[in-house]
Amino acid sequence: MPRIQAESNAAQRALTQRRILDAFGELLFTRGLPGLTMTDVARQAGVGRTAVYNYYADMEELLIGYALDETGRFLADLKAKLAELENPIDRLAVYIRAQVEDLSRRHLPPGPAMRAVLSASSFAKLGDHVGELNALLTRILRDAMAQGYLPDAQVDELVALVHGSLTASADRAGEKADDDESARRTDATVRFIQLGVGARFDEEGRPIRR
Repeated sequence: MPRIQAESNAAQRALTQRRILDAFGELLFTRGLPGLTMTDVARQAGVGRTAVYNYYADMEELLIGYALDETGRFLADLKAKLAELENPIDRLAVYIRAQVEDLSRRHLPPGPAMRAVLSASSFAKLGDHVGELNALLTRILRDAMAQGYLPDAQVDELVALVHGSLTASADRAGEKADDDESARRTDATVRFIQLGVGARFDEEGRPIRR
């Protein structure tokens, strides 16, 4: 009988874990977190309950694993998009748009709800990703100031302003809207925040230096 290659075994484990995380995300979206069990996740993933426990000891560990996977993939995609642009105001638009679109489709419970169901140590693990987002936005704003696209200001205050506006946008994410209306809202949020931090544009909508 041929011996199973280590690479194949690792790939199978990764595939099973992916199925578990995807199943958990689908259940969060359709049913919500309250009352969700490991058995539900196993059934949705098409694997035995023991298989789920091989990766995650309990529901809290599964939730934090899913949250870190979601935010990790989001960060990787966002960084790739930002790397394609030179103008910091254009990068700011990409950052805002990505956040708005992510908030509108994300299955994770909001921050306060996550804090309520996770231990302090587990919730703290999410802070690293929040810190990475803050660092990305901070670099964008500092570049914009250094290049003359934004007036000098306290960057920490601007970061808080941007994220405060995004939080307000998230409150509307659950409201029903067609694709055109959603796009209009997103465009309005992008331009509102850009103007709020001091960006200026020419008649064709291109960022201009002050």
